[in-house]
Amino acid sequence: MNAMDKINQFRDERDWRQFHNEKDLALSISLEAAELLELFQWKTAEEAVKQQERLKEELADVLIYAYMLADNLDFDIEQIIAEKLVKNAEKYPVEKSRSSHQKYTEL
Repeated sequence: MNAMDKINQFRDERDWRQFHNEKDLALSISLEAAELLELFQWKTAEEAVKQQERLKEELADVLIYAYMLADNLDFDIEQIIAEKLVKNAEKYPVEKSRSSHQKYTEL
């Protein structure tokens, strides 16, 4: 059973599909991402990453909602990531972007 099947099984056993429309899933991704960010607030990166269990939990929440949104929209996660990486490679060619943090519009 893959991750999406496990997520859907968990959801369906609780009859939660009715609450997981695209708008609410997008909102939930943002809310969970904020909880992830909160773990870094007022800390150095080194301090924050010591909270491994909390980081795993919040990152998992973000990913679960993202997977659910992709599933609702019939998006193939592997495919949309591959397509985005192609676009990013065009925007950030290696010869211009290596070791640079500049946005593609500044390269």
